[in-house]
Amino acid sequence: MTTLPEDEGRAAPADGGRGMMPAVEIKVRDGGPYKVTGPVRLIDAEGHAFEVEPGRPMALCRCGRSATKPFCDGTHQGSGFDSCERAA
Repeated sequence: MTTLPEDEGRAAPADGGRGMMPAVEIKVRDGGPYKVTGPVRLIDAEGHAFEVEPGRPMALCRCGRSATKPFCDGTHQGSGFDSCERAA
């Protein structure tokens, strides 16, 4: 993990300053993890950044059973975890 200065956590515009950022999408997967795509930085409570491959989607645990938290390791499968939230 790396530690980031407070201001470094803010993203700079990717369009040369015109204010448009690439889209970030967080998809709630039925009975599974949150799938996060787009340019994001994942920071822990102490300000340390998790090492993630740039441009690669990440799956974040929702069941609480993953051995690789905050990332999903597939433990939810067959564990009885059941969740299917829908936007209202």
